[in-house]
Amino acid sequence: MDTIYVEKAIREHPRAAAIFRRFPKATVIECDRYGEVFNPRAQNFRLQKQRPALILAEKKGKTVLPTPPDYSIGRSGNHYFSHMLNCLYDCRYCFLQGMYQSANYVLFVNWEDFETQIDELRGTTSDELCLFSGYDCDSLAMESITGFVEHFLPFFSERPDTWLELRTKSLNTRLLEQAEPAPNIVTAFTLTPDPIAREIEHGAPPYAQRLKRVKSLTEQGWMIGLRLDPLIPWPGFTGIYTAMIDEVFATIDPGKIHSVTLGPMRFPKAMHDRIVKLYPEDRLFALREMTLQEGQMTYPESIETELVETVYDSLKRHLPENRLFRQTG
Repeated sequence: MDTIYVEKAIREHPRAAAIFRRFPKATVIECDRYGEVFNPRAQNFRLQKQRPALILAEKKGKTVLPTPPDYSIGRSGNHYFSHMLNCLYDCRYCFLQGMYQSANYVLFVNWEDFETQIDELRGTTSDELCLFSGYDCDSLAMESITGFVEHFLPFFSERPDTWLELRTKSLNTRLLEQAEPAPNIVTAFTLTPDPIAREIEHGAPPYAQRLKRVKSLTEQGWMIGLRLDPLIPWPGFTGIYTAMIDEVFATIDPGKIHSVTLGPMRFPKAMHDRIVKLYPEDRLFALREMTLQEGQMTYPESIETELVETVYDSLKRHLPENRLFRQTG
């Protein structure tokens, strides 16, 4: 990490200090609020992605927010919290590149405030809660810098009535391998068929390595989720996805899979336009034309239906339907 921006108010925070020690040669620049660096429009996301800076900040206001209505893996109360903004990887379908002006990483350091709001939520709702930590970032990819999982594993292990989903493509699972498995913590791996992943999931670990890590964690007793979203209408997608699913369940005991989610690729129009402008030559956006429907750029309904039904039917051969969750947004 060559450059670290830090809000003046948290310059002396213990987590900030630990990161400065980890990167003693980094240039440290103070700012009043992280938005001064992260939000200006005159930034080149594609250029910044080649050498992003780290921004250390305090998350103010609400730190725990409700998910979209269908964002669920089986609980009635679904919320997310983001200890970080932006991702180490460079997947072409990722909405983050269309959401943010900057490719720099923002790391919020005031985790005690996150914990306070989680406990307040637990105390004021009758819903069965699930907290998603990989909504605006990869939960595990930058663990060696952030220490996020190391901090929150004990917190959620002591609150067995509340689920935590760690969503990732990372192989950085050492802490999980060394810890006692917690039945309320789901490590959810995004899996994309290898022929597709090699072309559009830039910088992410190969599919085969992710599958190997999934197998290892299930054998240790961890709850594992499989995330097959977004589904990509690649040429020959029926055979490609069916072959992947058969391979997954030939490798992993289906009884150790907590949940599988699947859903089509959709973007708000402004976000879609921004991503296409960043990568106009990318094959993903040349596969099939997306059209505007109810404010979302989507594939025609017939294509979405074929994608979802093909994968859903294939999954039903291995898992009961109560562990399969369709997501539409």
